[in-house]
Amino acid sequence: MDRVCFVTGGTRGIGRAVVTALLSGGDRVAFTGTSSARVAEAERALAAAYGDPARIVGMTCDVRDPGAVAAAIGTVVSRFGGLDVLVNNAGVGVGTEVANLSHDDWRHIIETNLTGVFNCCHAAIPHFKSRGAGWIISVSSLASKNAFAGGAAYCASKAGLNAFSEALMQEVRHDNIRVSYVLPGSVATEFSGRPEGTGADWKLLPQDVADVIVDLLAHPARSLPSRVEIRPSRPKKA
Repeated sequence: MDRVCFVTGGTRGIGRAVVTALLSGGDRVAFTGTSSARVAEAERALAAAYGDPARIVGMTCDVRDPGAVAAAIGTVVSRFGGLDVLVNNAGVGVGTEVANLSHDDWRHIIETNLTGVFNCCHAAIPHFKSRGAGWIISVSSLASKNAFAGGAAYCASKAGLNAFSEALMQEVRHDNIRVSYVLPGSVATEFSGRPEGTGADWKLLPQDVADVIVDLLAHPARSLPSRVEIRPSRPKKA
């Protein structure tokens, strides 16, 4: 498709699968991670797999830092000549009850999962407007609707992301910028300290979520699936 895409949290899990799917479709992709070592490893592996390093750029960037986000998106626009797609995927979670949750962990979760999305959208929207079109897709969670004990901060951050996305969609739709958010259920990733692949016999796989995002981008300009839920078809029985 040769779109210019910017994916946050793209070194592993869902983000890595999204980057891979977009590259497979012919897009140019920039992705971020907070670990320079992971970013470098992912960039090398993806360049080797797809044979065209010019279509791939990895950047170390913490989405909590608005200056770093603006600089990263500026780099993408400078290198690729514009921006077509923003995928807000970067996210963190800590499974701790409120009474035991530190203020630092609370801020880390909210600032990454919610403020980080604001930072990326705020930096990207002017570029979309100058281009006359754009797509913003954010990865939320079914936990935003189905809260669970020990997940108050995470659930709140994703519920806030949903509301943010709904309001943003209404703000920019007449600028030909489409906004959508995807709510996955359980995904077999190493998120929140789990070993990678845990529950792969019944959970969604990262590429399942990536497929939904790629399908969204294929919708004609007249169509806006603004919210998509995806869950394991046969969840583990209690």
